[in-house]
Amino acid sequence: MLKERRLYPRQVINRVAKFQSGIGSLPRDCFVTDVSERGARLYADGVEIPDRFVLSMTGEAAIRKECQVVWRLGGELGVEFIESRARPRPAT
Repeated sequence: MLKERRLYPRQVINRVAKFQSGIGSLPRDCFVTDVSERGARLYADGVEIPDRFVLSMTGEAAIRKECQVVWRLGGELGVEFIESRARPRPAT
C-alpha cells in the first residue's frame, strides 16, 4: 500500500469550475476532481490552461483562488493555490 505524501488531505468534489488567465480574458470551463486547503486537481481536455490563472467555483465549496500549475499529465493538472500579493499603494 502506498503511503500518502500530501501534507493537506484532499476532498473529492467532481465539480465544474471556471478558470481565467488574465484581466479581460474570457472564463473557460474546467472540472475540479479534488481540492485541499493548498491546491486542487483539475481536468480540462482540449483546453490550453496557462501556468498561472484564477480558478472560480460556486456552490457549497465556493472558491476564487489564484493558482500555479505544479504538474500536468494530458488534460489533467495539479495546481497550488498561491497568495495574492497586495499591490503597493502610491505614495501621497
